Amino acid sequence: MARAGADRKVHIVYLGEKQHDDPDFVTESHHQMLWSLLGSKEDAYDSMVYSYRHGFSGFAAKLTKSQAKQIADLPEVVHVTPNSVYELATTRTWDYLGLSAATPKNLLNDSNMGEEVIIGVVDTGVWPESEVFNDNGIGPVPKHWKGGCESGEEFNSSNCNKKLIGAKYFINGFLAENESFNETESLDFVSPRDYDGHGTHVSTIAGGSFLPGISYKGLAGGTVRGGAPRARIAMYKACWDDSGCYSADILKAMDEAIHDGVDVLSISIGYRIPYFPETDVRAPIATGAFHAVLKGITVVCSGGNSGPAAQTVGNAAPWILTVAATTLDRSFPTPLTLGNNKVILGQAMYTGPEVGFTSLVYPDDSIYFHQIFSKFSLLFLAINSNSQVEGKVVLSFTTSKRSGAVLNDASTVKRAGGVGVIVAKNPGDTLSPCVDDFPCVAVDYELGTNILLYIRSSGSPVVKIQPSKTLIGQPVGTKVAEFSSRGPNSISPAILKPDIAAPGVSILAATNTNTTFNDRGFIMMSGTSMAAPAISGVVALLKATHRDWSPAAIRSAIVTTAWRTDPFGEPIFAEGSPRKLADPFDYGGGLVNPEKAATPGLVYDLGLEDYVLYMCSVGYNESSISQLVGKGTVCSNPIPSVLDFNLPSITIPNLKEEVTLTRTLTNVGPPNSVYKVEVEPPLGVQVTVTPETLVFNSTNEKVSFKVRVSTTHKTNTGYYFGSLTWSDYVHNVTIPLSVRTQILQNYYDEN
Repeated sequence: MARAGADRKVHIVYLGEKQHDDPDFVTESHHQMLWSLLGSKEDAYDSMVYSYRHGFSGFAAKLTKSQAKQIADLPEVVHVTPNSVYELATTRTWDYLGLSAATPKNLLNDSNMGEEVIIGVVDTGVWPESEVFNDNGIGPVPKHWKGGCESGEEFNSSNCNKKLIGAKYFINGFLAENESFNETESLDFVSPRDYDGHGTHVSTIAGGSFLPGISYKGLAGGTVRGGAPRARIAMYKACWDDSGCYSADILKAMDEAIHDGVDVLSISIGYRIPYFPETDVRAPIATGAFHAVLKGITVVCSGGNSGPAAQTVGNAAPWILTVAATTLDRSFPTPLTLGNNKVILGQAMYTGPEVGFTSLVYPDDSIYFHQIFSKFSLLFLAINSNSQVEGKVVLSFTTSKRSGAVLNDASTVKRAGGVGVIVAKNPGDTLSPCVDDFPCVAVDYELGTNILLYIRSSGSPVVKIQPSKTLIGQPVGTKVAEFSSRGPNSISPAILKPDIAAPGVSILAATNTNTTFNDRGFIMMSGTSMAAPAISGVVALLKATHRDWSPAAIRSAIVTTAWRTDPFGEPIFAEGSPRKLADPFDYGGGLVNPEKAATPGLVYDLGLEDYVLYMCSVGYNESSISQLVGKGTVCSNPIPSVLDFNLPSITIPNLKEEVTLTRTLTNVGPPNSVYKVEVEPPLGVQVTVTPETLVFNSTNEKVSFKVRVSTTHKTNTGYYFGSLTWSDYVHNVTIPLSVRTQILQNYYDEN
């Protein structure tokens, strides 16, 4: 008989629907089953881990393989499964996107994990002591690197290595606007060192080294790494304290990065509407990016966190790769058991002890509470309602869409002596742990209303809060995050933005040791700031594999091969009010598919002449274009159409009757290839492609085609969406179509 030992593992024994309403009776039946298997009551009680006795019948117990097989053969047992370990770590991003290090033949390993590629990051600096910057097993610094490590406050060249090969800081623009700045009083470091933690976090996502054994508190741990774990990191600090990032410093940082030889620039910095035109020097990222792109450097930027409102996407210059944020296939279900034995699954990052059945209150009898409720939810509750809250779990409703709404309510309830809070709010996916791991659980309005009905129907309502679990894979669906800024592009509506989406919700990565979830210096953060470096990591792998590809070719490869469903084939929704199926204004081409991007077949390429034609077509004056290009520029007459700009997308914001546009494809696949067109037209729109077949050979690498688009709508419409795909039955080169009929031009319409 096997007693406690290494050969016993936890197994879940599922028995289906419970056969008795008394939970104690159900648990006793579980003990009896184990007793008959193990031979003694003591062994049965020792083996039991959990008894599932409310929603269904089953139990978790420590069993040997043979014991698990014996119990599985019993007629009343539905099935027996071993306990699975779910990881809460950045590795989930890369496994989810098909870049597992355990797969011997994939883009990650074919590119040697990006070892010869240098990722430049413009941000808040770097925390060089973080273990994720270890250079174990990494070869010499790439020969094309011309940069270095700049000394400053608590930072010198010894802080760099073969992973973190560059670190500089740019403060003069900040100082010029802040003459009263006192270096000794400031918490920030006048050096490349990162006080904020943001720069360290995004650097790690893009190119952090392998680091095993990282976890968030009691939840499962795993190996953390960046997208290109052998790529080199160069930090350009241009953001200071709480004062932001000054354009002069940003431009200088980008200028230095171009000089130093970075291959990719990752920038998670944004602005608020109204945005400046691309040729305006007040748009430093667009300006610096233009020059970087012309020198072969791909510039990846966050699209902003102003969603779900339309026309909010930033960093929208057509030479920038602009990134939206999605969730992972991961959630943190947190069981709430009501006194009537109904279990409701909320969402939280609570890893403290179980809160046993405790009084549950909805403080709706406070006149003052009602006066402030619609605006501030539970704010000031501590001042007026301590007697209601002390020692209890509080149910709250909030209309706030801010990610901090749950944290604010938790803080208020805690100050009032409460022991937990359940916050009913607009559905969303941004979660944060509450201070001191205070139990704070989010539910949507439907579940919140169910809890409220229970409170009002019960004489003494109670609730039990269990620690959060980590659920990975199906049935957790992928969604565009509510905060992720949306298109269409407010600067140039015919340029689709964002370009692509990547995971950016609850991403675990390194930070400084001042703002950490554990003593090893890791934290979870959400935002398009986290999604952009994920794309930067993918770009680094593509650059390592295809050194001769231009930034436009890399962008095209990523956009045209993206998933328009999640990796499991399920639809991607976009969070908001209401939730809807995602469209190109939510996620561009879709969710990045790194493996497919490595072999796109065809690309929509761009060069300097194309960018000049774009600027002429959207009406920038010749002197502005000349300043940006660095040489005299004269726009052609007639002015070219912006619709002919060779993007991996077609966006027509003002279709009156019909229009014909041109695209050119470059073959990067087998020399002798034949592609046929497949069109999914937008609703009420007719799309004709000429020719319908493209033939490529060794002397014919570039082929153009025309697209005629006409509308059957007789009134102004909103945007309708479709796609255009060229296929050789191996490669599917897909671009999104977005068309809006505007019979009456410049007419304001909510659509």
